[in-house]
Amino acid sequence: MISPRSCGILLHPTSLPGAYGAGDFGPEAYRFVEWLAAAGQSYWQTLPLGPVGEGYSPYMGSSAFAGNPMLIDLAEFVAFGWLDGETLRAAPESARLRIDYPEFVAFRLPHLRQAATAFAERGDAEAQREFAAYCRRESAWLNDYALFMALDAAFPGQAWNEWPEPLARRRVTALREAKRQFADEMAFWKFCQWQFARQWMRLKGYARDHGIRIIGDVPIFVAYHSADVWAHQELFELDDDGRQTVVAGVPPDYFSPTGQRWGNPLYRWSAHSAEGYAWWIARMRRALALADVVRIDHFRGFAAHWEIPAYETSAINGRWVPGPGRELFDAMRTELPELPVIAEDLGVITPDVEALRDGLALPGMRILQFAFSEDATHEYLPHNYHANTVAYTGTHDNNTAVGWWQGASLREKSFAQHYLGTDGHNIQWAMMRALSASVAWLVVYPMQDVLGLDGSQRMNVPGVTDGNWAWRFGWEQVQPWHARVLREMGAVHGRTGFAGVGLPG
Repeated sequence: MISPRSCGILLHPTSLPGAYGAGDFGPEAYRFVEWLAAAGQSYWQTLPLGPVGEGYSPYMGSSAFAGNPMLIDLAEFVAFGWLDGETLRAAPESARLRIDYPEFVAFRLPHLRQAATAFAERGDAEAQREFAAYCRRESAWLNDYALFMALDAAFPGQAWNEWPEPLARRRVTALREAKRQFADEMAFWKFCQWQFARQWMRLKGYARDHGIRIIGDVPIFVAYHSADVWAHQELFELDDDGRQTVVAGVPPDYFSPTGQRWGNPLYRWSAHSAEGYAWWIARMRRALALADVVRIDHFRGFAAHWEIPAYETSAINGRWVPGPGRELFDAMRTELPELPVIAEDLGVITPDVEALRDGLALPGMRILQFAFSEDATHEYLPHNYHANTVAYTGTHDNNTAVGWWQGASLREKSFAQHYLGTDGHNIQWAMMRALSASVAWLVVYPMQDVLGLDGSQRMNVPGVTDGNWAWRFGWEQVQPWHARVLREMGAVHGRTGFAGVGLPG
């Protein structure tokens, strides 16, 4: 499943350089793949590739199956004759190292619509056949998604349960009429998904040709205002009017003394079990088509999840409720025998979570930033790792290594200095070396740590709704020695070959 003794980089495609307001699947993504190979890396880990939701979070999107249309490379449409290259020269410049989401979306969406219209009017016959075949192949989720997006535009600012009752409750006659009325809008969203899929799969193939495998990310929960909940209301804890009765979150923990009230709908696991977990099987099949390995976010929720009454404004007054446990994974493995999954087992981890993870032989995660708050027995210290582990300096939810060091307590700094053998200068490299030398099969470094960036450049601050998900890097920040040091470090620790690093082959 995971290549023994390997290493990779955590970077979401939106954080890539690029000319049109955010990173995408264009030339800079291919350049990044080449850089990964030069740096001796075997994995590129992303965040969820689906549409973003509230606060532009990729963990709160409008579909668990769709891709983010904003990742589509617009420049390719110029070559097809679907866009005028002159219009792309007016791209926003203000978001070169940070995404200005309103400006970015306002620029990209009209260009996607122009390209879709041009394709419909003058796309060649072969492309039209390819599009039609894609729509047939993905119809099980694509039709609901496209209609959901069309209705979302028709009823702006309204959650789906506020739409006219026949549409909210999916009456057959109402759906048939909506599909007729919004046929063009549905075609646009299907076009976007087709282009997302063909561009991403080409990039994924290029990565594989360069020895790079993709680690995707599957959020355990979906957004309430999503095609998934609207189309499968029976699978979620909703009342007769489609309103949430309970919502997801986590109890007080390292990140928040009041916990986190995420607000996602919770699954009605009895309904999933009754249908043989068909929705989850389809979701994982889709995820594994887009990635070689997937990290399942909040894995502990399959053992037990934190259930918060919908009327509560914080996560404090919740309770633990059992999840589906092994039954879900056994059902998935009947259809997907090779289930390359990383269990995100962070937070409040109890023996039942560990038993589920270990019983399935799934690798768990270890975060080095958390390791210095106690003593030498802490399970996140590298000398306590076991091989079936994926280790990180930090994740997208953590500060950067430099930012962590700057905010660490005196005790944490003293412990880290002694453990890592450093005075704190270039703390990120000391942390990366400790992980690289560990027995963990896979170690992953956020790109911010490779570049030595401080806490102002982190990706996300849990519990904070504004200002997240916007970080980008520029190639001028990447020096030749970054790739060389990563490759040499991997070589001496058996994570990449010695060739090309000045060491005997």
